[in-house]
Amino acid sequence: MASPDPGHSDSSASPGDLDALRARVAQLEARAPARSRHRIRPFFAVLLILVAAVLTPLSVVAAWARDDIGDTDRYVAMVRPLASDPDVQAAVSNRVTDVVMTHLDVHSLLEQVAPADRPVVDKALGRLSGPITTGVSNFVRGTVDRFVSSDAFEKLWVDLNRDAHAAVVKALSGSGGGAVKLTNDTVVIDLAPVIDRVKQRLVDRGLTIAAKIPEIHTDFTVLTSDAIGKAKKGFRLLQIVGFWLPVLTLVLAAVGVLLAVRRRRALITAALAVAVGAAVLGLALLVFRAFYLDSLPASVSQPAAGSVFDALVGYLRAGVRMVITLGVVVALAAWLTGEGRAAVRVKAMWGGGIGAVRDAAGLTGGPVGAWVHRAKTPLNWTAVVVAAVVLIVWNRPTALVTVWIAIAALSALVVVEFLDDDSTPHLTPAPHG
Repeated sequence: MASPDPGHSDSSASPGDLDALRARVAQLEARAPARSRHRIRPFFAVLLILVAAVLTPLSVVAAWARDDIGDTDRYVAMVRPLASDPDVQAAVSNRVTDVVMTHLDVHSLLEQVAPADRPVVDKALGRLSGPITTGVSNFVRGTVDRFVSSDAFEKLWVDLNRDAHAAVVKALSGSGGGAVKLTNDTVVIDLAPVIDRVKQRLVDRGLTIAAKIPEIHTDFTVLTSDAIGKAKKGFRLLQIVGFWLPVLTLVLAAVGVLLAVRRRRALITAALAVAVGAAVLGLALLVFRAFYLDSLPASVSQPAAGSVFDALVGYLRAGVRMVITLGVVVALAAWLTGEGRAAVRVKAMWGGGIGAVRDAAGLTGGPVGAWVHRAKTPLNWTAVVVAAVVLIVWNRPTALVTVWIAIAALSALVVVEFLDDDSTPHLTPAPHG
């Protein structure tokens, strides 16, 4: 038997086989770019989600700088509670008392008291024990403490800080002015109006020599940091992009999710990444607070400075909590609406438990239950979206408000599940013997 000629082509291959082979080659060639695109899309999806996570802290700070620090009414609302803060009251009282006593030469002023006024002064000082200077000091301190604890001080504090707002903006944006000034990277309030009120109260209480105290200007530190001057440009930029930066962050996260091949998983990742970005900002605030207080000079009351710092960043912390809550809620909603084993098991327990309660009560959904069954997914997402929108538009939600919004959303989901009736009994399976 002759061996086949290697140079001779196999004539057994039919034209149909050749056409099929060519079609197969064309199909493989067509898939090559698709696979390339399949690799490119996840890359850009991950990149955009990471950029959104990095921009999240800056977005929260930018919104705070634009809406809170840059707005006089909101700034006053932040610092108003400080008027009744014990640490701030103590710091103001100590500062005013020390300044008044520095300018109050008791012995010299007593010599200038008119004979007609001496009985009143003796009566005012007669109850004071110890040396006369110590007695006057205690008398002045008691008068200052009473004023600082009064409603009059709160009103004066609000007025001072309203006038001071331009200077606080100046400290960070480099523009503005006002009674409060920026000196050596320090924002200070002039307590002269407080001292004038105290002088008048001292006179009214019988210490008429206090009327001879000259006009005194002294400073109460609101904010001090060597980094204020360096932060001017950055803060000004944040004010400019205060609205657009959060929008850009959301757009980047949304585009990243749309580019992903597995969009549900990408949505969960994006929501958690944004939440982590906000959590990093919250941690940074805690660290910065400790460093800030440690860097204060000895003349500044640390407890009062801590209260002022907490008041100024209070809305910023509220924004951090809000973003973290939204991220966790969106991630949880996306996970529960998926088809993963754990999610399916949780949904089965959720639906089975609520359905069993309805069946045990002998209730039927009827036409409403059938409609809810068909529209269950949109209704659930509506509850989540409405809760998210309420949380966003709420004016500075507190932790308690956030909890109540979450409870309301959960209650809405329970109602939807309870009304969902496809006429299938939801009985818990009996345990195996």
